[in-house]
Amino acid sequence: MFPEVHFVTVFADGPGGGNPAPIVVDAATMTDEEMRDVARRSGHESGFVLPAPVGSGCDLALRFWVPNHEMSMCGHVTVGALWLLDRLGRLPGDEVRVFTPSGIVLGRLGGPVGRRTVEISQPLGAVDSLADDRVEFLLDVLGITRDDLAPAPVQNASTSRVKTLLPLASPALLDALRPDFDRVEEACTLVDSTGLYPYAVSDPGRPVFDARQFPRSSGYPEDAATGIAATALVTGLLAAGRVAPNAGAVHVRQGRAMGRPSRIDVRFARDGDAVTGLRLGGAVALADGAERSTR
Repeated sequence: MFPEVHFVTVFADGPGGGNPAPIVVDAATMTDEEMRDVARRSGHESGFVLPAPVGSGCDLALRFWVPNHEMSMCGHVTVGALWLLDRLGRLPGDEVRVFTPSGIVLGRLGGPVGRRTVEISQPLGAVDSLADDRVEFLLDVLGITRDDLAPAPVQNASTSRVKTLLPLASPALLDALRPDFDRVEEACTLVDSTGLYPYAVSDPGRPVFDARQFPRSSGYPEDAATGIAATALVTGLLAAGRVAPNAGAVHVRQGRAMGRPSRIDVRFARDGDAVTGLRLGGAVALADGAERSTR
């Protein structure tokens, strides 16, 4: 029998927005091919809840699949899965340790019934600038020139997975991008990245940025809301001095060009003045405003 799949929408910032997340809450007996089939049938990143490995100290485990392969971490699926498990009464409390292929993630839930919020942890990752010849190739794949870039570095940044950050001069240029999708995988392979993440400043007076994600080989050309890319972006912005450690929430808007407006909220975890990591969260709701499942 095909497993029960629950559908939530994560990070919506208006009608029709957000990234759909199919979740299987009892996936212990599923094979890899069955998990991949869920992702293929839905066309979205999908999450699978399993018992935590013995001795891990975790409350549960999550695996993540896209139509083409398994992923080590997926931010919006993790946020959506914890929200759904809380709604179903399947969590031990408001603080949860989650075992993932990329490492242990800490989940924190809050708020009253009906308005529950979820944040998950991400480490403060690595940032590297890219060589000029590689930047030129990326620009050609995106169909833009150096004149379209903002005066900021092109970077590879990662918390759980490497994303390539390209600063554009305006949100209008971002919305107008028409990449050569046949060469996106080649571009990502060249710079050892799992996705191109062009972005632009939305409001010079506030920490608000617009972005788009073109994944390397997920099985679809663009992603409506990418939590791990948003944390990579904020890591890169911090390294470049474009956001301050005491900025509060940094808001990353995505999906508008797809007609799926989304907003991802990223906060700094701090120990005194030192930034020790990131917290990722945003809105979650049942898909289409009602419980959906398939068998």
